[in-house]
Amino acid sequence: MPIQISPISPPEIPGAITCIQRAFADDPYNHWVFSQPHFSYPRNALSLGNRCKWGMHHALFHTAKDPTSPDPDQILGVACWLPPRSPQTPQTWHAWAGSWWLYLSQIRLNLSHGRGGLNVRLYYIWKARQAEAQAALWDDAEGYYFCNIVTVLPEAQGRGIGRALFRHVTERADAEGRRCYLESSRAEPNMAIYERMGFRLVKEMVCEDGGEAITLYCMMREPQEAD
Repeated sequence: MPIQISPISPPEIPGAITCIQRAFADDPYNHWVFSQPHFSYPRNALSLGNRCKWGMHHALFHTAKDPTSPDPDQILGVACWLPPRSPQTPQTWHAWAGSWWLYLSQIRLNLSHGRGGLNVRLYYIWKARQAEAQAALWDDAEGYYFCNIVTVLPEAQGRGIGRALFRHVTERADAEGRRCYLESSRAEPNMAIYERMGFRLVKEMVCEDGGEAITLYCMMREPQEAD
């Protein structure tokens, strides 16, 4: 199947949102950080839409499609990578403005549509543990390609789409001699899949509050030479 990987465009945002929501419906992290009885798919779609718009200008945000399928415009997979930045390099004005745009857009959503079931306490526990993990692991002055989201529609899994989305960025990282990093919410089967793509487990990140806990698996990939 010829998979086409390309930067996300505005008309693709609704399809990307559908792909993300369907693929993450049973995700352990989502079930931990969102109160499921109060989870709102419409509210979540608005938040993801903001993220997609931000990603078009500030991330490596790609979609996967099959141009030979009966529905060639269907979004089969989505990946969002944050580009590397040296800790010693000041944030650019463009990146600063983008971060504030995303933050204020989410604040407006909270005021107009509520939080859609998000447990704010758990969210900030996760952010604190994530910051601690990255501070301990990220020691490369050249920065890291950070795989923030990678997902494939359930019915399209097992067809190499996720691998194609990964290779679109990992080959670039290899050419630049940079490391890649991700945090997986599932040990099985995700870790074995990522290991086949060159990642290795470097830390188990435990987020816990009052007996409610989730473990995220921090994985690193060293740059590889072309075969």
